[in-house]
Amino acid sequence: FSIGDFTGWFKALLQKSRNTSNSSKCHLNNISKHSPSPSPLSSSSTPTSNSTASPKQVPSASQVSVSISGSARWNKLYDVCICHNEGDLGFVEELVSYLESQPERFRCFLQPRDSAPGGAIVTELCDAVQNSHCWVLLITPNFLKDPWCRYQMHQALTEAPMANGRTIPVLKDMDRKDYPRELRCLYYISVMLQETSFRQIRETVLRYLQELCQNTSRRGELDILQQNKG
Repeated sequence: FSIGDFTGWFKALLQKSRNTSNSSKCHLNNISKHSPSPSPLSSSSTPTSNSTASPKQVPSASQVSVSISGSARWNKLYDVCICHNEGDLGFVEELVSYLESQPERFRCFLQPRDSAPGGAIVTELCDAVQNSHCWVLLITPNFLKDPWCRYQMHQALTEAPMANGRTIPVLKDMDRKDYPRELRCLYYISVMLQETSFRQIRETVLRYLQELCQNTSRRGELDILQQNKG
């Protein structure tokens, strides 16, 4: 080759290399324009297996308290009346302490503590039943032998014979065959582990109060609608 031919060939090679580089840049630019931008990294460095699923909303203690703070709850002096024999007082005191220390601050009637001094036993028992939303009947051998306990049981059944959740039988230190016939239509809580039975009692009372407040709220809304229509 002559020097002129070599110079021309070298210029053509440089031009071809430049065109190839520009083409690659254009191709990369097109890709970047059409590709979605990456999402920012999560604050957690370890991904969870159910990160795409929405978390279950668990009500806080304050939300639960609000749900049972309707006026219907305060129509009665007590949330729970504990019907028991004095021989079972130790267990009952622990139950009352547990219920009253919960976030809902259940108001409990405990006969030795809350009965009016000098008040007639029959009057006090009847008032306690009538002024309570729920009744816990601690069914024990002592309970079945106590005429006053049976009297309270019958008062509770008379007050609300079919109210779901109001009468809560709790079976302790007894065989199922000795369960009172009057309560055969109601499920009972069997005391196997004290902590478990206390939690079941709390949940039953809470469920009743929530339904009570919700139903009262619905009735109030219906009354307002009827008034507006009238």
